[in-house]
Amino acid sequence: MTEWTKSSWRSLPRVQMPDYPDAGALGAVEKQLAKYPPLVFAGEARRLKAELAKAARGEAFLLQGGDCAESFAEFSADVIRDTFKVLLQMAMVLTYGAKVPVIKVGRMAGQFAKPRSAPFETIGGVELPSYRGDIINALAATPEARMPDPDKMLQAYTQSAASLNLLRAFSTGGYADVHQVHSWTLGFTERDESERYREMAERISDTLAFMQAAGITGETTHALQMVDFYVSHESLLLEYEEALTRIDSTTGQVVAGSGHMLWIGDRTRQPDGAHVEFARGVINPIGLKTGPSTTKDDLKVLMEKLNPKNEPGRLTLIARFGAGEVDKHLPRLIEAVQEEGAEVVWSCDPMHGNTIKSATGFKTRPFDRVLSEVQEFFAVHRAMGTIPGGVHFEMTGQDVTECTGGVTAVSDEDLSDRYRTVCDPRLNASQSLELAFLVAEELARENNAAPGQAAAG
Repeated sequence: MTEWTKSSWRSLPRVQMPDYPDAGALGAVEKQLAKYPPLVFAGEARRLKAELAKAARGEAFLLQGGDCAESFAEFSADVIRDTFKVLLQMAMVLTYGAKVPVIKVGRMAGQFAKPRSAPFETIGGVELPSYRGDIINALAATPEARMPDPDKMLQAYTQSAASLNLLRAFSTGGYADVHQVHSWTLGFTERDESERYREMAERISDTLAFMQAAGITGETTHALQMVDFYVSHESLLLEYEEALTRIDSTTGQVVAGSGHMLWIGDRTRQPDGAHVEFARGVINPIGLKTGPSTTKDDLKVLMEKLNPKNEPGRLTLIARFGAGEVDKHLPRLIEAVQEEGAEVVWSCDPMHGNTIKSATGFKTRPFDRVLSEVQEFFAVHRAMGTIPGGVHFEMTGQDVTECTGGVTAVSDEDLSDRYRTVCDPRLNASQSLELAFLVAEELARENNAAPGQAAAG
């Protein structure tokens, strides 16, 4: 294996990346970004890695969620707050079901670039370059808007820095107080259609009341008022990633300064490709999307490249197959991990394999199919005696109508009401929280206890 540098990816095949028409402008942006402060720090990445090592052992559970693709136009404090709020609610419910701490990782403050199935798309009879996310080009259907623009990297950095500033304030400033988070969840379960989740919510209330009576409050225990919250994104635009790569002054290790956790997509996981090459050299936790086309041999090569020291918490395998397909593909990948004795976190992405086109013409994801894939993921791990370590959702705190189903019963006809995503459909706030209750039931089953009998973790 050749010696790694932060630029060694440039000599390898690259896919899903733009060709910038002005190399001089691109170079100027890269130099400017290289002078900026990193968005995250090596100590934070190491702390997340240690927490993920616990998830690999079943001593913690990973919740990763957020936008399909962040938008410059939709950027606001309210949008950040609402997604953070729902993730906290989901984490509390999952903690109750799992009886272990939940690691909270947002698809936020960097999730701007998206792989596409084709380099071009036809809109109104005109063939245009595909939209690849606001960090690369614009959504407007004109040749000028679709031209890759390196200056967009600077705007993405600025928005990410502002988002992280607010998220850190929310995490430590009292907004994440456990009693407040649960009060939001009670609002969801008070609805008639949410009745099946009320018993679990009431038992969480009883646990919190007991803790308060015992003198365990936010005033006496800061852990009840603050949370650790991390950010992640797909490491797709490697010029941006390289420009924000830094050397940790305390250890000399190389850290990707763009986000705490990076992942490699199902379309960019070529063992000899540029994206794997970049990821193998940074100390951040790395996610690897694994789909139906992932072979045992490929997975073994990728695990060796991305985690040669078999470091616990370094590598998270994010399985994405589609409902009805999990038992056809996941067992062979679990076998590959077992044969290598590899340390990994297994996480379920039930979104990307369940995208369909609705009768009304919108791209959507049926809630029942999303839930089915999660249940199949747990069933396979249960059968093979392995640990289901996390879930990975595309979701938002906004009241959008992009995925059908759930207790709010979004129909095909409803999709046009509030369909706002710039890329793939997201679960709305209600659907996200409902899914957390249902995953909590699976986690409680893993613990051989009914959801109502699980103790708070």
